[in-house]
Amino acid sequence: MTGPAIGTSTDEPTHGGMRLLRHNPAFRALWSARVISYAGDSLSLVALMLHVADSTGQAFAIAVLLLVGDFAPALLGPLTGALSDRFDLRRVMISAELVQGGVLLLIAVLLPPLPVLLALVAVRAIAGQVFQPASRAAVPALVPDRDLETANSTVGFGTNGGETIGPLLAAALFPLIGVRGVLLVDAVSFLLSAALLAALPKMSVPAGGDSARGSLLRDARVGLGYLWSTPVVRVVALGFCAVVAFNGVDDIALVLLASDTFRAGASAVGLLLGAVGLGLFVGYLVLDRYATRASTAGLLIAGFAVSSVGNLLTGLAWAVGAAIVMQAVRGLGIAAMDVASSTLLQRVVPEAMLGRVFGNLYGAIGIAAALSYLGGAVLLDATSAPTTLMVAGAGGTLATVATAWALRRSLNRTSRPAGRGRP
Repeated sequence: MTGPAIGTSTDEPTHGGMRLLRHNPAFRALWSARVISYAGDSLSLVALMLHVADSTGQAFAIAVLLLVGDFAPALLGPLTGALSDRFDLRRVMISAELVQGGVLLLIAVLLPPLPVLLALVAVRAIAGQVFQPASRAAVPALVPDRDLETANSTVGFGTNGGETIGPLLAAALFPLIGVRGVLLVDAVSFLLSAALLAALPKMSVPAGGDSARGSLLRDARVGLGYLWSTPVVRVVALGFCAVVAFNGVDDIALVLLASDTFRAGASAVGLLLGAVGLGLFVGYLVLDRYATRASTAGLLIAGFAVSSVGNLLTGLAWAVGAAIVMQAVRGLGIAAMDVASSTLLQRVVPEAMLGRVFGNLYGAIGIAAALSYLGGAVLLDATSAPTTLMVAGAGGTLATVATAWALRRSLNRTSRPAGRGRP
């Protein structure tokens, strides 16, 4: 493999995000399918939460629904990622979308009792967990190496937009067509995503890969072993998870910060929670234009730092308006984390291992977020929202410093990683 050192970019990209979408039909199909898929995820989540709330009236049932939909599939990350390295990526993604659409159609028709509903939601969530690493692993197969930062920024912008649009669509459609209607619309959205993915070229298992031999469990073990034994990949994964483990609690803490600390109304709570999304939008737009001018590794560390310091400063905020600004800044850091981690891994990981690395990473992040919710809830009960946010931000900042030191050592030892393309 030839190319400059990890985290650098000597070639100017030929496309901005919009031009890449216009001139690369395959990437446009993947991007559109991801936007539709993630919008569908958030659309069905809102509909199912409302249905469970109306039918059971129990907050615990809603919590179990969220755990089944988010945390449980994360535990299968090694297996769901291994599927991407075992079969044609196009076929994996189409199959995942068809399964999600079929399950949602079944839920919409039956509206089954809670135990059956939870089982069906688990199946849908596992299919979504298969789609996520496969769609990330497909990006370097569809765009030139020099355009990876631009492509990942564009993917992130579209995914964030889809997740934002989903609840808004649910709010607009629910009074008109009810739970069944919203779920049917969502089922159709996954079928549309699958149709778009059918336009992609075939992306077969790379020659020389080991995924065609042995069992799926063996492939999963090999993927875990690769992640742990490869210094750069291990540092990126551990650093990302450490930052999330400290900072994931902000979803809970921000609600209490606005309502209990600042005595603000529901609109202020919404603005505070939405500020991160605004920062993400701006961050992806900025990265689309300027990410190729920076070291990818440096951008990753900057993202860790900004996202963590954003929570620290939110805990020190003197008014809800200042907290909103700090959370918007935090969104910039999260966008940098997403783009830099995806780009760095796409460049240093062999193509035959890419699905497993992303599957393991996303699974570990889901587990880290769940641990953050649990630990943060205990800290919130024992202290206050400002204290919790300051502890979270300080812990994330320390994790960032440790990650920067470890990543620099790993990169210095890895002049020519066994990856694909230019690192």
